[in-house]
Amino acid sequence: MSNADSSPKIPYETTLRVRDHCLCLHAQRAARAIARRFDEAFRPLDLKSGQFSLLMSLNRPAPPTLGSVATLLGMDRTTLTANLKPLERRGLVTVEPDPEDKRARRLALTEAGRDLLVDAVPLWEWTQAEIEKALGMSEADRLREDLNAVL
Repeated sequence: MSNADSSPKIPYETTLRVRDHCLCLHAQRAARAIARRFDEAFRPLDLKSGQFSLLMSLNRPAPPTLGSVATLLGMDRTTLTANLKPLERRGLVTVEPDPEDKRARRLALTEAGRDLLVDAVPLWEWTQAEIEKALGMSEADRLREDLNAVL
């Protein structure tokens, strides 16, 4: 008898319960489906939904710190830094030391980044409206409230 045969077993009923009730699984599946719809909408711009969110988070009067953007996007700093690299290579964002605190970094949209957002926002608006229409506006509002309550 192998060790695999003697290891504890989880009943299949548990698998079904997790499949049907796990909030994490349901949120991940929904997030992936929504992201795919936005990815498809942004495809002509060679932009992914996460990149759009990151670029939009930089559309501010003053360049934010890396830490504040990471918090807004619910990412750790390492993941944000990795996600910034392709946007930097495309000339859409700059990452500079904070003039007042050399340990912090400030993120800014370039002119090309702002121009890309000008093209992307109508695609976002259309896709957002389609998803909200499918949900029903009151359900979309409730979903946003419920998701924010988890935070």
